[in-house]
Amino acid sequence: MNRPADTTSAASFADLPATATRDGLRVEYRGLNAGRADAPIAVFLHEGLGSIAMWRDWPQSLCDALGLRGIVYSRPGYGRSTPRAADVKWSVDFMHRQADDVLPALLDTLGVDAAERRRMWLIGHSDGGSIALLYAAAFPDALAGVVVLAPHVTVEPMSIEAIGATRHAYQSSGLREKLARYHEDVDSAFFGWNEIWLDPAFRAWDITDELASIMCPLLAIQGEGDEYASMAQIDMIAQRVVQAKLAKLPGCGHSPHRQMPERVNDEIVAFLRGL
Repeated sequence: MNRPADTTSAASFADLPATATRDGLRVEYRGLNAGRADAPIAVFLHEGLGSIAMWRDWPQSLCDALGLRGIVYSRPGYGRSTPRAADVKWSVDFMHRQADDVLPALLDTLGVDAAERRRMWLIGHSDGGSIALLYAAAFPDALAGVVVLAPHVTVEPMSIEAIGATRHAYQSSGLREKLARYHEDVDSAFFGWNEIWLDPAFRAWDITDELASIMCPLLAIQGEGDEYASMAQIDMIAQRVVQAKLAKLPGCGHSPHRQMPERVNDEIVAFLRGL
């Protein structure tokens, strides 16, 4: 089996077998602190334009602070994972597919067994946070807990406006060149995410009803200056998940782990140690 490689070495690849609903996939991943064989695993789920490389060293710093192993991976369409074909458009339920199919298949391929999954933490940012919430709702007995940074649980007009502005920046303001450093097929990564979020059919996407199925501990962190969503997103989580804890960060935008890494680490460490 493909077991997580260690720390800062070059990324490895996991080959996910084809199923009745999708082709086989090659997923870029990196293991952190693999020598801590008895430690729980934290799985990091990146944002809508993210990849392994875009996390930089934050997953390692958090795993070191918590004494955890880690798995960081680029979802299909991102980084050096199987790219999205140019003629393929993601469906409205693309995040459900990641939570219900791709992430479990990756864990199977990496040999993360049922006992390890019950001790596993999911840590997700933005779209990755939404995927973490959906996984926790779908597998309520197979997770130790979830930490989400700036997650989405419904679509707000300000999100559509900000994502539209990002499309303009990609096409005319140099964003494409910046993102190309992190993705082998940068158009695969950008347009897969951007086109579905701007599709009128996606305006009705709403996972708030599913949140009530989450049974594990949950910490939701969001910057009060988030340009992609209002604080209503994590307030809705708290309304539906009674055990959820919130951390609202003044002076912080959509990427708390990049903008306030020490504060975010402190919040997460205090949350886990308080359980």
